[in-house]
Amino acid sequence: MKILLDQNLAEYLRDLLPGHDVTHAFELDWHRLGNGELLDAAERAGFEAMLTADQNVPHQNRLQGRRIAVMILSTNRWPTIRQARTELSRRSKG
Repeated sequence: MKILLDQNLAEYLRDLLPGHDVTHAFELDWHRLGNGELLDAAERAGFEAMLTADQNVPHQNRLQGRRIAVMILSTNRWPTIRQARTELSRRSKG
């Protein structure tokens, strides 16, 4: 899956998504784009999903009818994300 990481997430989040084509907004010089512009650019570039920690995205943009999935993380704090991934991994193993 082709995934875009929003500017408010750490680039090393890609390490938690093996098997996916993950690009950070900074790599494309898209970090200055507003949310609507970012979603439009991501769709045009063929991204299938965007990860963000911006809780306002659904309130500031019309998401219905978009071809891109928007996943909103509850935090952008790396220690919290890393710990949640570790706990999910443990639970899935039984």
